[in-house]
Amino acid sequence: MRVIVNGEPHELNDGLTVAGLISQLSLNGHRIAVELNREILDREAWVERQLAAEDEVEIVHFVGGG
Repeated sequence: MRVIVNGEPHELNDGLTVAGLISQLSLNGHRIAVELNREILDREAWVERQLAAEDEVEIVHFVGGG
């Protein structure tokens, strides 16, 4: 299935969850936020929420500083 991640198309396996996508992208889930189809997705929902064709995912990394 085709999903848009941060503005770029990605071909992913059907049934992949948001948590699975984060793992596939080798991201650390502790310092990111996920927006799915223009709605912030609670971290608890990442494991259950399966992606569908044409979903739009935005992943934002938090950066500390001082």
